[in-house]
Amino acid sequence: MADSMDLVQQRVQEELARNLAIATHRPTGVCEFFCQSCGEEIPEKRRRALPGVELCVTCKEISELKGAHCKKDAP
Repeated sequence: MADSMDLVQQRVQEELARNLAIATHRPTGVCEFFCQSCGEEIPEKRRRALPGVELCVTCKEISELKGAHCKKDAP
């Protein structure tokens, strides 16, 4: 017979599994045809590879570099 802790752990695992299923099966956003940052056209190959893409490769790289720089300086 399972004790209360076993039941709680089972409940947590079920909730985690449900949340993962929801997160992995949610519909992706509509791709942008033009970069939200610079306005340049986003190539079709990139739009197909990354559903919901909003930035061109250059702007995405800049965004990631800025993010990495900010994390590096954070305490």
